Amino acid sequence: MARMKQVREAAKAERAVKKAPEPSFDNRRARHEYEKLESLETGIALTGTEIKTIRQGTISINEAFARLRDGELWLMNLTIPVYKEGSYFNHEPNRPRKLLLHREQIARLAGRAAEKGLTLVPWRMYFKNGRVKIELALVKGKKLWDRRRDIQARDVEREIARSVSR
Repeated sequence: MARMKQVREAAKAERAVKKAPEPSFDNRRARHEYEKLESLETGIALTGTEIKTIRQGTISINEAFARLRDGELWLMNLTIPVYKEGSYFNHEPNRPRKLLLHREQIARLAGRAAEKGLTLVPWRMYFKNGRVKIELALVKGKKLWDRRRDIQARDVEREIARSVSR
């Protein structure tokens, strides 16, 4: 009985060892150019070499967008470079990737995205319980004066923070 307890404690200690943090990727360009109206967490269908490349942190989601095709949602222009240690089974860097959503969610998002001036872009990409998740956002393009207003608000906040810290 004492031996079983020792084995359980050793296994618990082994699980408690800190892992390296999984990378997460923000779409800074989208944050700058678009106003987020709503968002939704989605899964994405990837191959093994794509996961390994994502764990290395060498992807680009700045040019990516979502498109509805044949009743399914696809992520286009997501650049995941070729895995260097891969074999001839390596993936294509810019292939369309299927987003994993329920049919009702796809229908609702497609209806909203069909409105004039709205589009679907990946806002954030991260790991959750060992799986890659994408925060897909329904966005509206910002006008030049909206960007100026954001910059002005950021400057005001910075000035307030400086005056408080003195």
